[in-house]
Amino acid sequence: MSENQPFRIAVLISGGGTNLQAIIDAVAAGDIPGRIERVICNRPGAGGLTRAEHAGIDTEVLDHRAYADRERYDAVLAERLEAIRPDLVVLAGFMRILTDGFVTRFMGRLINIHPSLLPAYRGLHTHQRAIDAGETRHGCSVHYVIPELDAGPVIAQAAVPIHPGDTAERLQDRVQAMEHRLYPEVVRWIAEGRVVLRSGRVWLDDEPLAAPPCLEPEVAS
Repeated sequence: MSENQPFRIAVLISGGGTNLQAIIDAVAAGDIPGRIERVICNRPGAGGLTRAEHAGIDTEVLDHRAYADRERYDAVLAERLEAIRPDLVVLAGFMRILTDGFVTRFMGRLINIHPSLLPAYRGLHTHQRAIDAGETRHGCSVHYVIPELDAGPVIAQAAVPIHPGDTAERLQDRVQAMEHRLYPEVVRWIAEGRVVLRSGRVWLDDEPLAAPPCLEPEVAS
């Protein structure tokens, strides 16, 4: 990225795009010094495409069902991304496990948000698993993507309490509200050059991160 060019963001989605909307709103408000160049979705008709179109953002559907295997799909996806020269690729509910080759190609400019306080509860069904384990605290994490699933260096987290009698649905709603605060903030840090990945570690403000900062609810939730 040159000094005269805006920070270029690509967003990959599969569904409704609520985290995408949070990033769109932050860009529109001037909170993120960058521009979303394109939103790419692997599912035709996904609601996030409409959100992007309403914001005047270029969209593309790249349906994974049209490709024989994961490697071929990821190769085409990588080509489409490289054509727009993104400084950052944001996974915002992109429900695909990416191949090692794709991840390696975009290492250091590929981030994801996961609904748990990593390293706890990698994978799926995180809210119910946290409740079943008797946890009193849960949340979400933004991390750099590496070939190992949900195991990349964590940039920042956001936490919510787990209340007695909570259901997975109620807990998910509270976590998602924090995702919408956390993800744009991390994208802003990266766009400002405050966060980088160096030698497998997250650096924030030119210092290696000892522990990820954690955003707490503004009010009891």
